[in-house]
Amino acid sequence: MLRTLGAAFSTLLLLCGVAHACDGRLIQDARIYNAPLCVPERPQRVVVLDQSFSLGIGLELGLPIVGAPLTRMSDESLLQKAQRAGIEDLGFVTEPNLERLVALQPDLIVAFTGDPGLAESVYPMLSALAPTLLDISGDWRGFYDVIGALSGQQDRVAGLFDTYNKRLDSIRARVPGKAVSILRITSWDFQVYTDSPQAYAPFEIAAEAGLIRSAYETAPDGPSLKRPDWEDLANLDGDILLYIVGGTNDSDVDGRHEEVIENPLWHLLPAVQQGNVHRIDPATWMEFSGLISAHRVLDDIERLIINTP
Repeated sequence: MLRTLGAAFSTLLLLCGVAHACDGRLIQDARIYNAPLCVPERPQRVVVLDQSFSLGIGLELGLPIVGAPLTRMSDESLLQKAQRAGIEDLGFVTEPNLERLVALQPDLIVAFTGDPGLAESVYPMLSALAPTLLDISGDWRGFYDVIGALSGQQDRVAGLFDTYNKRLDSIRARVPGKAVSILRITSWDFQVYTDSPQAYAPFEIAAEAGLIRSAYETAPDGPSLKRPDWEDLANLDGDILLYIVGGTNDSDVDGRHEEVIENPLWHLLPAVQQGNVHRIDPATWMEFSGLISAHRVLDDIERLIINTP
C-alpha cells in the first residue's frame, strides 16, 4: 500500500510540475507518448511526419501545417491540397529531410505512429527541436479529438462523426452476405490486411460496415497483416475480390501487376472465374487520411459490394 501511495504521489508531483511549467496547453491523454505534454495553446507552425493521418486530419481541421513528407504520395487530391496550402515537402515518409524540418522552425511536431517503440526511438531528437506530439494508440477516431482540441474544432469533429456514423449504419443494413477478399499486390510480395483487432483503418471500417472476409483473412487473435505466397492465394475464396496495386511502390508500372493477373493461379480464384474482381484505389486503402478516406471506403463498398449483382 505504501509503495502504491508513493507511486501515486510521485505521479501527482510530476503532473503538478509539468502543469506549473506549461504556459500553453497541457495534454494528459494516455494515447500520447510521454504525456503529460505541454504544447502551444494555438500552434502557428506545425510539422507533421506522416502523409496520411496527421496531414489529412490536420488539414481537414485547419491545423497550420508548414511541412510534411509529400514525396511519392498516391493520394493526388490530398497532395494538391497540401501544395495549395504552401506546405514544404520534407521528402519520403520513411526518410524525412531533417535539415528542411529544422529550417521550418516548427512550434509543434505531430505524428500518428501507433507504435510506442517507434515513438520512443524518435522522440528525444524531435522534442529537442519543438514540442512533439506522437499518438501511439493507433485509434484514428481518437486522433480527431486530439487534433480538434489543438485547432479549436471540437464541435466540428462531433458533427463530422455524427454524419459519418449515420452513413455507416445505413450501409451496414444494406451489405449483402457475400464473402469479400481483399489483396494488395506489391512489387515484391502479396499482402492481406486482415479483419483483426488491430486492423488498419480502412479494413477496420470495412468490418464495421458489415463486410464478411474469408476465413484466411479473418484473424481474431492473429496478425493484422499476412504475406501469402502464390499457393496461399487459393485461400482468397471470397465471392468478390478487391485488389490494390501501386501506392508507394512501383507494382503498377514495373510489370508485377500484369504478371499476377496473367498467372494461372490467379484465374483459379472463385471471384476471378465469376468476373467479380475490382481494382481499388491505393490512395484510399493504403494512405488512409481520416474521414475523407473513410467515406471513400464506404463509396467503394456501396459501388462494388452493395450494387454488384
